[in-house]
Amino acid sequence: MKIIDLKRENKELIEQTAVLLYESFKDISPAWPTIELARDEVYASIGEDKISRIAINHDNVVLGWIGGISMYNGNVWELHPLVVKEEYRGRGIGKALVNDLEEKVKERGGLTIWLGTDDEDNSTSLSNTDLYENLYEKIANIRNLKRHPFTFYQKMGFIIVGVMPDANGIGKPDIYMAKKVSK
Repeated sequence: MKIIDLKRENKELIEQTAVLLYESFKDISPAWPTIELARDEVYASIGEDKISRIAINHDNVVLGWIGGISMYNGNVWELHPLVVKEEYRGRGIGKALVNDLEEKVKERGGLTIWLGTDDEDNSTSLSNTDLYENLYEKIANIRNLKRHPFTFYQKMGFIIVGVMPDANGIGKPDIYMAKKVSK
């Protein structure tokens, strides 16, 4: 496996990445309900103030994709999105992509990487509760109920820096996480 830049001129890799995004989220999130919207998201990830990297195997099959979006004059980068082909999950591809993004952010002088990880299907103890009561206690005692990705990001050094209650409907928060980029 190797990690490379996703470039606008490589239509085949862009199409594979769009299919990966669509297939991975179609049953768990309304973010990319069509292949066309997924393709638009992939194209939007390519640009001067963005990082778009894919993990491919020796046959040029896309195994995973990560994107980064510059914010705050390049001091902060949003990790958006991260996706790994289902049959390759748990093999270190996501970890390699996050580490690669961190290196690319560091090269560009970034100080922080942040992300939002939605809880749309009651996967954490932050869902279906009033987060306006005892918020900090609820964050401190968060539990993973259904393999929510926040624990993956914690293993990668991210910490929870906040939540947006009801971001995806009543009782469906977005969990904000961040990590300092070490120089």
